[in-house]
Amino acid sequence: MRNIKVIALASIFLTGNLFTGCESVKNTNKTQRGATIGAVGGAILGGVLGNNLGKGGNGAMGAVLGGVIGGVAGGVIGNKMDKQAREIETALPGAQVERVGEGIKLVLGENAVRFDTSKSTLTATAKANLDKLVPVFNQYPDTNIQIFGYTDSTGSAEFNLKLSDQRATSVEKYLESKGLNMSRFKMVGMGIADPIASNDTPEGRSQNRRVEFAITANEKMVQDAQKEAGK
Repeated sequence: MRNIKVIALASIFLTGNLFTGCESVKNTNKTQRGATIGAVGGAILGGVLGNNLGKGGNGAMGAVLGGVIGGVAGGVIGNKMDKQAREIETALPGAQVERVGEGIKLVLGENAVRFDTSKSTLTATAKANLDKLVPVFNQYPDTNIQIFGYTDSTGSAEFNLKLSDQRATSVEKYLESKGLNMSRFKMVGMGIADPIASNDTPEGRSQNRRVEFAITANEKMVQDAQKEAGK
């Protein structure tokens, strides 16, 4: 995963000295380490991050962290997400792929999914890039996918909120037209919220016009992981 950014839940807690038993952690396998991190992380995240996670608050990152399962089952899910993240990167080089906890945050900037100014219609380039993701999403049907649309700060906040919702919906509708199950998707328009660059420059505004995906385990994947963990 050369270009995949990995954000381990353990990093959130290092300053709190929660993992004092370092030797015991070193002696565990990958799934067990994931379970240890997931169990501690899952117990604390709810209190630290609040109720907005998983409901649109903090965008894709919040949605992914809000879906933490924890325990051995969380380690099993994390391993499956590792593989899916690698396949997304292979299918669409240059996409910003982040493995967060037990899910995936995927950011598609204007170089991947571009919209004309004040429009929500997908361009030919955007459709071609989304086509590359369809086989991966089909290969992993037991995931939920939240799509977050963003705009820059040009125009009123009200206009941009509506526009971002329309853009997220355009992405979902296109993926649905390619055979993906609509029930897997949730669309959220974020408008001008959560800028990742300055809106004072054309380059910064371009970066802020983006679509983010939060890919998390659905109920079936969770149940399967719990069964596997119980063996």
